Amino acid sequence: MKYSLAPFLLANLLCCWFFIGLSAIPAKAVPVLQDRAKRPVVSSQKQSAIKKNILQEIKVLGSYQNISPYKKSIETARPELALVEQTVPDAKPDIDTEQNHPQGSNNLQKKISAKSAIIMNAANGQTLFAVSPDTPRQPASTIKILTGLIAIKSLNFSEAVAISSKAAGQPSSKIYLKKEKQYKADDLINAVLLSSANDASVALAEKIAGSEQSFARMMTLRAKLCGAQNTVCKTANGLTAEGQSTTARDLATIFKHAMQDEQFSQRMKQVKTHTAEGKLLKNHNKALWQIEGAEGGKTGFTNAAGQTYVGKFKRGSKEIIVAIMGSRTMWADLKTLVEYGFSQQGSMVAKATKDKEEPRIVAGIRVANRRQ
Repeated sequence: MKYSLAPFLLANLLCCWFFIGLSAIPAKAVPVLQDRAKRPVVSSQKQSAIKKNILQEIKVLGSYQNISPYKKSIETARPELALVEQTVPDAKPDIDTEQNHPQGSNNLQKKISAKSAIIMNAANGQTLFAVSPDTPRQPASTIKILTGLIAIKSLNFSEAVAISSKAAGQPSSKIYLKKEKQYKADDLINAVLLSSANDASVALAEKIAGSEQSFARMMTLRAKLCGAQNTVCKTANGLTAEGQSTTARDLATIFKHAMQDEQFSQRMKQVKTHTAEGKLLKNHNKALWQIEGAEGGKTGFTNAAGQTYVGKFKRGSKEIIVAIMGSRTMWADLKTLVEYGFSQQGSMVAKATKDKEEPRIVAGIRVANRRQ
């Protein structure tokens, strides 16, 4: 008996078509919130590289306990995010400013040439007086406080630092380092903090991070960990660069943090010192011998920045930090602000016992006090 295979093949073919058709029917639509925001696509390879760079910068910066006294541990799962996103108490914006007589503040503002200035209580970070304290400006050599601080925390002071052609070729201010020669890290750190040496700044940056560009990213990260959220560094020496900026408040905040490091604060007090080779390094901070109570400070000047300064002063139990940006008469401005700062601190002690509404000034604008 002969059977034809055609009907069976046809039946199998129809079954296949049926099941294929079922699989092709779309599932019931599920509402999806569309995120139409444009953002760069980051490949897994690029993400890995970013994480590696961040971790390398953190490693060079030193342990987080040294970076910030306010947090004693790191989240082990995402240490890079724990560092970058951590907000330390110093980052909290100041609300209370000069609280005495507004007329005195107006007069003070007229006496100084600085475009931005701030007087900060060094003990608690409270602002005693401010003029445009959050306006971004070129920092000039004041940013070298970050260069010196990172170098102190990253290098052995007896360590040898080789000088590249880029470092040796930096413009003045400099100590005329010789290409391919090696110098002690200790001497270069003093050259940066005291003599404001541009060549020593780049040499340290290259030693620590491999390049000035990578080191500038470390400086920006260090600034944020100090609580300075509006500081972006592009150079190790503060020479004018596009995209580089800080504020008077940030400078004061960074210096307040840096002076807590014993090595840093001791170096800033030196009027002069000698290198291992006998070269004399003089401190550019004239306040050390011209203004009572000067504890240390850093000067700066470029055509774009004007005269800049940040420093700490102590008289008795009172401590203040003064930052100045865009000044034409920096030393006169500094003396005026320091004297006002100490008188203001004294008057605020008595003021704290009173409970009444008085006007106050924030950057020259009269507003009302709020009851606490």
